[in-house]
Amino acid sequence: MNVVVTEYNDNWRQKFSEESQRIKDIFVDELIDIHHIGSTSVPGLKSKPIIDIMPVVKDIEKIDSFNGRMEELGYECMGELGMNGRRYFRKGGDNRTHQVHVFQGDNKEDITRHLVVRDYLRSHTDEANRYGVLKESLVKQFPRDIEAYMDGKDEFVKELESKALSWYKMSKER
Repeated sequence: MNVVVTEYNDNWRQKFSEESQRIKDIFVDELIDIHHIGSTSVPGLKSKPIIDIMPVVKDIEKIDSFNGRMEELGYECMGELGMNGRRYFRKGGDNRTHQVHVFQGDNKEDITRHLVVRDYLRSHTDEANRYGVLKESLVKQFPRDIEAYMDGKDEFVKELESKALSWYKMSKER
């Protein structure tokens, strides 16, 4: 799989909006909320052009009953894929366009983590720029090795999550 990182694209917001509506039409009454997460949700951040969508639902177990309808939209249903309490769907095969990470509403830890990192990067452009530079560097080193690319980001992402969660806790205490 080729690894591609591009400049931020304003169309990503529209792509999220269109795809999230399709997902809303499937999950209907199970859906509590739906969020644009990941790098494509941060204006100005260089990213792999893959839209990350996080639906928050009432009952995660019921989501499996929508697998057929998600497949009709072109998604591959991956179950938990290594993360307890999540349902993961991906679209586009080797040229992935969308990833859907579904969590149950009471899974505050995973939901908060995704939203806080997004909001932190939106508020801290210096950190977003550092992240973008790292991604560009890694894609030059590993243009065809997604695992090495991901491994190269791992330490930065863990540090970023820690900073973002501290920032979030401090903002709640004010």
